[in-house]
Amino acid sequence: MKLRYSILTSFLLFVALTAVSGCKKHQPLPPAEATAPAPAAAPTAQLTATPTVISAGDQVQLTWQTTNATSVSIDGIGDVPSVGVKTVLPTESTTYHLVARGEGGSADASAHVTVNAPPAVSVPSTSMTEEEEFSAHVQPIFFDYDNYDIRPDAQATLAKNADYLVAHPNIKIVIGGYCDERGSDEYNLVLGQNRAQAAKTALITAGVAADRIRVISYGKEKPFCTESTEECWQLNRRDGFTIDR
Repeated sequence: MKLRYSILTSFLLFVALTAVSGCKKHQPLPPAEATAPAPAAAPTAQLTATPTVISAGDQVQLTWQTTNATSVSIDGIGDVPSVGVKTVLPTESTTYHLVARGEGGSADASAHVTVNAPPAVSVPSTSMTEEEEFSAHVQPIFFDYDNYDIRPDAQATLAKNADYLVAHPNIKIVIGGYCDERGSDEYNLVLGQNRAQAAKTALITAGVAADRIRVISYGKEKPFCTESTEECWQLNRRDGFTIDR
């Protein structure tokens, strides 16, 4: 009797355990993690210039190569293929800069070209004679009608004349006094003398030695212009300067 009771008890316990375990829900397995895509490869860039030192007007060959790039550009040239060669003519020293861009970022490369200036061309100078150089630096001065006072414009001219003469102490000069056609010969000879003497005094004051200056009056004997007009008369009312030989 006890044996039957023990077997029955064990059976009932088994059934209860089985029922409890059967009520548990099966937990679903976690989904497998998605595989992350590999990052895009970063671009690479190379740029060379041949030659790197030229003279103005010479050609340069640019060569470049890139990888993993969707766009490539060179400063001063613009968009270029990912691989290429181009001939350029730089007129001055230039640094060429290449930029390659892609999904993985960007890369750049540079190549410098030195452009030497062309050699200076020596132009033979046309040497002036002593008289031509003198005339270019020592200018005549002009006077008002019937007057030998030094005008302001003449004072500026005499100052430049004096600078040249002081810088060339071996040159001796003749100052000729001239007049227009109006008035007598005798009167104009005196007026011309006074005009030449006024210029001599101004040059001496500016530092030119007196023994380097000789004066002479031509009156109205040697006109520079022969028309009877005010413009012509003004040209004849002057002091002229020449080298005293």
